[in-house]
Amino acid sequence: MAARLGISPAYVNLLESNQRSLSVQVLVSITEAYGVDWRELLSSTEERQIPELRAAMRDTVFLGEAPDLQELRAAAAHAPHFVERFLQLYRSHSTMTDRLNRLSDGGEAAGILAITPETAIHDFFRDHSNHFDGLEQVAEALRTRIGGTSDDIYASLKRHLRIEHGIDAEVIRISEMPDTLRIFDHRQRKVQLSEALDHPNRVFQLAHVLGMLACGTMIDGLVESSAIADEDGRARLGVELLNYFAGALLMPYSEFHSLAELTRYDINRLRAAFGVSFEQVCHRLTTLQREGQRGVPFFFLRVDRAGNVTKRFNATPFVLAEQGGSCPVWDIHGAFRTPGVITPQFVELPDGGQYFTICRTTDRPAFSRGTQDRRLVVALGCERTHSERLCYADPYNMADRGIFVPIGINCHICPRQACAQRAHQPLNMRLRIDANRRGSTRYES
Repeated sequence: MAARLGISPAYVNLLESNQRSLSVQVLVSITEAYGVDWRELLSSTEERQIPELRAAMRDTVFLGEAPDLQELRAAAAHAPHFVERFLQLYRSHSTMTDRLNRLSDGGEAAGILAITPETAIHDFFRDHSNHFDGLEQVAEALRTRIGGTSDDIYASLKRHLRIEHGIDAEVIRISEMPDTLRIFDHRQRKVQLSEALDHPNRVFQLAHVLGMLACGTMIDGLVESSAIADEDGRARLGVELLNYFAGALLMPYSEFHSLAELTRYDINRLRAAFGVSFEQVCHRLTTLQREGQRGVPFFFLRVDRAGNVTKRFNATPFVLAEQGGSCPVWDIHGAFRTPGVITPQFVELPDGGQYFTICRTTDRPAFSRGTQDRRLVVALGCERTHSERLCYADPYNMADRGIFVPIGINCHICPRQACAQRAHQPLNMRLRIDANRRGSTRYES
């Protein structure tokens, strides 16, 4: 082909891999040599998409260096349907921005559409697969140095803080620390813990403080690398990374991973072995992503009675982990009816994705009679292919399709029809209404 066109083989290779555009001379040579209509070689879709892509890439919503023309041409040539979907999404974004600007007289659309600090923090953890090996190594080394067992870790941590850092820890009455669980005073070298905290959470708070002293510089570096501009968001990320360290200190990676595999992820066995809470074990299970020692890839959600997601961690790419939590059919909400009982469930999303989840209530610290029973529910989930590794899935017959409960992300975008729990008309479809027939809900007949 190169000989017939009068060009080098290397140049043909560049054309085939979209590294060069067809020049007029080469286009004419191809027409003459192979007898094809030159118009068949030029994609009208591609020629339309390229200028639109270049214009979109100049939008300030995209951070960093824009793709060059060569990359854009490759995308348009090799993935035209994907590019068209992207452009549709960008047009929708531009339309929404324009409408918000009109409603707010041109000033607030950027702030409304900006990524929230919570989302930025979640994305940061997800982009690191919810695993930070530097913090793990420091935590393991410190735990070895502190010594002791889970039975005496509280006293061991207090002793370590006092001897190594000159910091005393004491438990303070609720009347002296109303609505506060922990205060760390750097200048007075003192940690004050509320008596409202149970034993596992007192230990966790001391481990959190130790993280400030042992990993402050490392955590500052991680926060800096996050590119989160919001000061409150950066501070919140620092707190979450310290919580990660505390979990790694109390549940050292290798020992925790080995016992998790041995017990087939029996959370109560893990709680008993490490002297921690149910929620702390579930959170720790999402971090088992060390190369060569990977655990089951879990996602973690925590919701309140109103369905608000108050904590979310994800070592998976699953949609349920990213956006789920508000479907009332999922037993994450039903768990409130059976406090303290682990509820297993196989669920299926409208796109066919199938997951195994376990849900259980977790109690919050009670400051008074008025603050009792402020329960949340923790959900831990994985893809169904990993369920055979979990003891909680043993009672189920995986060949029975009936074990999968159909759920959605939320009612606004759920396409499931005749769902008795539907609370909203879906935004992306119309449900048929017939005055002569009453369906499962008032949204469809």
